[in-house]
Amino acid sequence: EVELQTDGNRSGHLQNGELVFDPEVNEEVVRIIAAQLAEIGDQFDKEIKARVVNDLVQHFLNENLSGEEITRRMSEAVEGLARAIPSDMEREKAMLVLAMVLTKKIANTVPSLLQRVFRTTVNYISQQLHDYIVRMVSAVRH
Repeated sequence: EVELQTDGNRSGHLQNGELVFDPEVNEEVVRIIAAQLAEIGDQFDKEIKARVVNDLVQHFLNENLSGEEITRRMSEAVEGLARAIPSDMEREKAMLVLAMVLTKKIANTVPSLLQRVFRTTVNYISQQLHDYIVRMVSAVRH
């Protein structure tokens, strides 16, 4: 299973206190994908309205909402934004980038939410886009 790192670094784990990189992850593949996603993210960043971000911030600030409910709200926001994306882009790619851009915008708006919004975004991506990420990495590798 491949873990895509948003900073362009290879995924790895600690073994006997030392960082060991997963052998099946090619560093160049991850860098190519990260660069493509970052470029798309810069375009999307300008198009996401402050209202969408502020609505999500309010949901994240509501400590009565469960992690599952917050993930659902994130999913709804991403899907709503994805409907406005040109049809020439893969829907899953648009949704992946939108989720990451929303995470950045929410954390920049209310830095104290970083941990909660990051955890929610990871859950959302794992639940909704895992297969797409595996296919994307496989396509670039071959």
